[in-house]
Amino acid sequence: MPPIKDPHPGESPRSLFAAELRRHREAARLTQRALAARMGFSESLVAMVETLRRPPTDDFARACDKALGLDGTMMRLYIAISWDKAAEHIRPWLEEEEDAEALRSWEPNLIPGLLQAEAYARALISTAPGITPEEVEDRLTSRMRRQSLLHRNMPPTITFLMDEAVIRRRIGSAEVMREQLKLLLEVAQRPNVTIQIVPYDTGEHCGLAGGFIIAERNGTAYAAYTDAQPNGRTIQNRQILAELSATYDTLRAEVLPFKQSLHLIQEAVNQSG
Repeated sequence: MPPIKDPHPGESPRSLFAAELRRHREAARLTQRALAARMGFSESLVAMVETLRRPPTDDFARACDKALGLDGTMMRLYIAISWDKAAEHIRPWLEEEEDAEALRSWEPNLIPGLLQAEAYARALISTAPGITPEEVEDRLTSRMRRQSLLHRNMPPTITFLMDEAVIRRRIGSAEVMREQLKLLLEVAQRPNVTIQIVPYDTGEHCGLAGGFIIAERNGTAYAAYTDAQPNGRTIQNRQILAELSATYDTLRAEVLPFKQSLHLIQEAVNQSG
């Protein structure tokens, strides 16, 4: 059996998670067995996470916080592990997004990252100049991991507004696009998700300058991410958040009703065959 490794906090985000788990457990005067019983996990799993023989999961991190009476500490450390392979410019937003009770997304050109099918996402990521196959896979893994917030027990309420151009622009092959559009229809059946389309015949509108997504808690916007070249950015400035919220509200007046939007997506599916 290989020697048990004592985690050093400075080595990596995963080592920091292990070291902090042990520190908080010992501060609570709990054995690994006692903590495991509180969490609903096995003692061996707690031991393996503490000694870097097994990575933590989303559920494990949440159970740690609940069992130890922590205010999201272990979950924040877990997020640092999860986004270790993500592009550096988007990591601050990914951490903000995890805490959202509601998300409001606008996209004029592409399917939002939270809704992208794997093949669609790979086709997009691969277009980055100079990107290596390894970088493509790393970014793809992070993008797919991000979508786990859609599957939580208590997921955020998410409203996706998109220009009709999004569902008409072919990304990858016709089959890739058809499967992507089918995924939109599938996700739209979730009670916490709304997808609506701004139709072509709207003409010019205030959202054409670029996409963005707003994160809210207690009905108040606290962060946003805006698309830009070469990289997007995370925003916490209150004035800019207010301006983005006003833009979003204006766009809401231009969208088709929910059922009509899904009918338009289904029409695009039929035409892609």
